[in-house]
Formats: sequence, C-alpha cells, structure tokens
Amino acid sequence: MKVLIVNGPNLNLLGTREPEIYGNVSMEDYLDNLKSEFPSHEIQYYQSNIEGEIINRLQKDDFDALVINPGAFTHYSYAISDCLKNIDKPKVEVHISNIYKREEFRQKSVTAANTDAVLSGFGMDGYKLAVLSLK
Repeated sequence: MKVLIVNGPNLNLLGTREPEIYGNVSMEDYLDNLKSEFPSHEIQYYQSNIEGEIINRLQKDDFDALVINPGAFTHYSYAISDCLKNIDKPKVEVHISNIYKREEFRQKSVTAANTDAVLSGFGMDGYKLAVLSLK
C-alpha cells in the first residue's frame, strides 16, 4: 500500500518548534522509524507551508491512502477541505497535540468532515496509529 503523509505549515520545524507541545523528534527521524515498522507499506512524505502546493500534491493521485496533518490550514482552508472531498481513498487527519485543549480557534477543523477519521493528541504516534488504521 502506498501511503502519502502530508504535513502543512510550520510542521517542517518538528523537533525544534515548541517541543513542549510537539516533542523534540524531527519528522525525518520519525519517518525512518515509521518506515521500518511498516516494511510492507510504501510511505511517501510531503510537507509545504503553501496551501496551493498541498492541493497540487494531493491531486497527483499517486497513493492508495492519505494521512494528513493540515497544520493551521485545518482551521480555515476550505480549499484543502474541498480537495479532500474529491479524494476517494482512505484518509485520516492527524494532529500531534490535542487540539481540543488548545486555543478556541484550534478546536474547529474544517477539513475533518472530508476525512474518514481524526486522531488528536497522541503526539507523533498519531501518524503510526493512522497508518495502522488504513485498509
């Protein structure tokens, strides 16, 4: 199974960005572990701080399942939400922190309605749990 993991804005700073919230492991280090845990999956990774680039990547349609952490786009990107609506494949939205324990504006996801599931607050292991859930 080809799994595409997409991270949105500022998630390129994982490992150094607010470690009290996001931990101190970089996405690259986490991906190495994730790939070794799922040797039968082809795990691709993409990160962008630019909304349109994320949409362009999703529209390539070269994956079997999607794990997406839209970052701040979660809360206001109707464009990414519309894009997700048109992807007829398993999709899981992941948030490293528990968005419901954070600022009020972070507690609303406009993208979640167009995914099959949402994982929030499991730290980096949310990505692992998302891959485990894909069929």
